[in-house]
Amino acid sequence: MEQLWQEFFSDPSQWWDNRFIKTSPKYPDFKHKSTHEGLWIEGRLNPIWVKAKMATMTLGHIHSGGELRSWVLDSCGNGGKVSKLCQEGRLKEALHMVELMVEQDTLVPIIAYVGLLKGCARRKALAEGKQVHALLVQSGYDSVTFLGNTLVDMYAKCGSVLDARNVFNTMPEHNVISWTAIISAYADNGQGEEAINLFQQMRLAGIAADKILFVIVLKACARISDLEKGKQLHSQIVKSGFEADMIVGNSLVNMYAKCGSIEHARQVFSNMCETDVLSWNALIAGYAQEGLCKDALALYERMKQEDMQPNSVTYVILLKACASIAALEQGKHIHSHIVNSGFELDVIVSSALVHMYAKCGCIEHARQVFNNMHERDVVSWNAMIAGYAQQGLGKEVFELYEQMKLEDVQPTHVTYVVLLKACASIASLEDGKRLHSQIVEIGFESDVIIGNTLVDMYAKCGSIEHARHVFSNMHERDIVSWNALIAGYAQQGLVKEALALYEQMKQEDVQPDDVTYVVLLNACAGIAALEQGQQLHSRVISSGFDSDIIVGSALVDMYTKCGSIEHARRVFNNMYERDIVSWTAMIAGYAEEGLGKEALELYEQMKQEDVLPNNVTYVVLLKACARITCLEQGQQLHFQIIESGFQSDEMVGGALIDMYAKCGSIEDARHVFNNLPEQDLVSWNTMIAGYAQQGLGEEAVRLLEQMQREGRKPNGVTYVSVLSACSHSGLVDEGRRLFDFMFKNHGVTPTVDHYACMVDLLCRAGCLAEAEDLINKMPIQPDAVLWRTLLGAARNHGHVEIGRRAFDCVVKLEPENPSAYVLLSDIYAAAGRRDELANIRK
Repeated sequence: MEQLWQEFFSDPSQWWDNRFIKTSPKYPDFKHKSTHEGLWIEGRLNPIWVKAKMATMTLGHIHSGGELRSWVLDSCGNGGKVSKLCQEGRLKEALHMVELMVEQDTLVPIIAYVGLLKGCARRKALAEGKQVHALLVQSGYDSVTFLGNTLVDMYAKCGSVLDARNVFNTMPEHNVISWTAIISAYADNGQGEEAINLFQQMRLAGIAADKILFVIVLKACARISDLEKGKQLHSQIVKSGFEADMIVGNSLVNMYAKCGSIEHARQVFSNMCETDVLSWNALIAGYAQEGLCKDALALYERMKQEDMQPNSVTYVILLKACASIAALEQGKHIHSHIVNSGFELDVIVSSALVHMYAKCGCIEHARQVFNNMHERDVVSWNAMIAGYAQQGLGKEVFELYEQMKLEDVQPTHVTYVVLLKACASIASLEDGKRLHSQIVEIGFESDVIIGNTLVDMYAKCGSIEHARHVFSNMHERDIVSWNALIAGYAQQGLVKEALALYEQMKQEDVQPDDVTYVVLLNACAGIAALEQGQQLHSRVISSGFDSDIIVGSALVDMYTKCGSIEHARRVFNNMYERDIVSWTAMIAGYAEEGLGKEALELYEQMKQEDVLPNNVTYVVLLKACARITCLEQGQQLHFQIIESGFQSDEMVGGALIDMYAKCGSIEDARHVFNNLPEQDLVSWNTMIAGYAQQGLGEEAVRLLEQMQREGRKPNGVTYVSVLSACSHSGLVDEGRRLFDFMFKNHGVTPTVDHYACMVDLLCRAGCLAEAEDLINKMPIQPDAVLWRTLLGAARNHGHVEIGRRAFDCVVKLEPENPSAYVLLSDIYAAAGRRDELANIRK
């Protein structure tokens, strides 16, 4: 160790200084650029003279060549004051202090900038972080490598991966810390694939990874369950000599376990020279995750035999394993260990105990643990409520739910009703069936609320037969029961069955309510069933619900979606009271019919009546402007949207992009896109579609590439737009590349729309034989549009044989379509084939 320090002091420029950007005390303060050996200032094996020698050195001595203009560490001067302010969370004061120093041309100590950036990272203060970045640029120090590393780390911790990447890309040089910072940025922000890609780029650049970087990339593999990449990393780790390192070993066990390869995880674990509690936890969790709970428990017993003390995470994993197989005796055994170890006071462990006892059917023990908890969080309440729900103890569920609310704890799941509603909302049929089985077993199926919720769950999960079976077997039914099943039929588009059930309901003297009529009217609107809708309207009037604002709005919506705008306006005008939903429904009706002028006039009337628009209103109005390409009115709406504070709304932002693009103002569309607080998939697709509409293929492709760089995964809609853009811009090679790329790299299966874009692209370019071959090789049935596109291209390019084959296919699919005959006639006429032309005309 003494020799290493002597080497360091003889030439500090050969060592990386990591003191101000390292994220863990395990990372060395100084690391040799060639040998990668590390030195820690506080190392217990250091010679006693090291600290004294360090005290005489400035940062400028360490960074040779005047890289930092001999900035002094200045821990007792201005830099120390700034750092202290940052540690106390007084970022704005610290930032102001540095700004004054820069204005006064006072040398800013490095510790001040490092302290500010770390303070911003801790508090996720992105705006302040950008100000610090600007000061660094202003001072000319943004090119300093380790400050660049700190900037990358700050942006990453503030969640701005794009800014982190921009800093990284502009850095004059990258060391292993630079790569670690940017790879961590992507890994920590859920972009594991990009993290792995960057790691591979680093390796290609000839930079050797250290163990910390291997750990980060292994976690990225675990997050995205990329076993193959994980195996490749394992090979590199072996070659690099890090396999014996315990931290790396733990990460390998965790990666293999999370990727579902428990055999590999066990093999790595068995070969580790040294293990700690994290090693055991990773493997136990792997077994539990794979449903091998007995193996997990056996490993726990072996862990104890080897005198390895479990921690809170160990117990949580084990309790979940016991809960999953209802292993009550093992759970009790673990509980006793928890008490002896003093972990019963841990809120997470106690919550896991409640969950385990409830899942094992021992609700009394669960409640006892719950009552004895010194602290309870939402997980604790949820575990106890779920326990009661599982046992069908509805009374206790609701009592505990009320107590939970009284203690200002926001519930998530509380009762069977809540659980079934959750199943319905996520269309989780299997979970719903399991809940239903438990309800039947404990005799709660006769409860009308449970029965209604079961009907609703099955209907929303698309199993209308199960919903009808539950409904038919209910001992007692109320209006909610009928509405739930009627809504189920309506959601499946079975309007006749929904109306038949409505008739049966009346025969059984059950009076419909406003919900009944709204559900039925929505069903008619969904399939444009105007006649049935009109019949319902007459019943609404006879039932006295025509004055109900919700029913009135549903009537307006039904008539507009059935294309009867006059009836819709009549209902709207006769409403005693109108709310924003009513106005929006009527405005949307005009917009859908292409009556943009009327839609905008109604909006002006709405404002005169002091009704405030919501985000949906603005979306509808912007669509109206887009349809009639009314840019001026769209710009006025944009101004009103900003005044109303809706500019950050995702739906409104997407509608603004679409409006500007369709009105030909693509620059304004891009400006809106760039200024969205968050760009979701819809906004990306809308902007790409805007470029496509304007024939700006290259811009569309560039935006797609930017989308991928920022970690956004394109979908089928994205590729339809970008392929269309390629078609209209003549980007044949790019279109071919993207068509292959979308399936191979993003798993997007081509649909008829994608093939239509490609056929159009090839036909426009004169590649008719290739287009025909593509259609013939489609894995799905091509429609007449594809063949008609090829037929039209054959006419344009004078290709008789392809035209004839395309004609045969069109006629086979659409025998009565006259356009095909016209196109073929034109082909024969242009080719001088009079006999064939005469036959066509016959």
